[in-house]
Amino acid sequence: MRTQIENVQPKDIETKSFEIITRELNGRTFENNTELIVKRCIHTSADFDYADNLCFSDDVVAKAMEAIRGGASIVTDTNMAKAGINKVSLGKYGGQVHCFMSDEDVAAAAKESGMTRASESMKKAAAMGEPFIYAIGNAPTALITLYDLMEEGKVDPLLIIGAPVGFVNVVQSKELIMSTSVPYIVPKGRKGGSNIAACIVNAILYMMNNDRHYWK
Repeated sequence: MRTQIENVQPKDIETKSFEIITRELNGRTFENNTELIVKRCIHTSADFDYADNLCFSDDVVAKAMEAIRGGASIVTDTNMAKAGINKVSLGKYGGQVHCFMSDEDVAAAAKESGMTRASESMKKAAAMGEPFIYAIGNAPTALITLYDLMEEGKVDPLLIIGAPVGFVNVVQSKELIMSTSVPYIVPKGRKGGSNIAACIVNAILYMMNNDRHYWK
């Protein structure tokens, strides 16, 4: 079996991976600058279902780029997603990445309210009064709370990446977000994850910075 291992230089592994993904997509094309997002989700997960399950609101990539260029920061619901987002690329435009899940005030609020920390994290972000991009990769309760806050006029997200993964209220929470007028990128169904939320952000940043030659 060892003789079947390809000798690929470390710097070429990502390029080789995208060549395989492109070949296995068998000529499929994607509209409105969504190709790299689709391919990076496949690259991150090795799951070609993302070629079909990713849903994009109208002109969402252009709107996301405009928000980032305007210095928008990102709120996420896990430290894993926060770690995965390319903060150097985002920082070029003045944005930061926030995750409030471990904050003591969030933990206290969740205990008092009986809600999840993810839900209370969204309330904390909304109370800051800043127009954020939300990258949700774990908790459907985060999306549900964002929906409620939008309905109450307490938050107006620049973009919601709604990619919680799992079984309880996951599908329903995504459908809520897609029923609003907010710009969104959502993998419909049960699939998603913190890694998917992060890689969607990174795909947008890489297109903006033109630092991934294989997608052009």
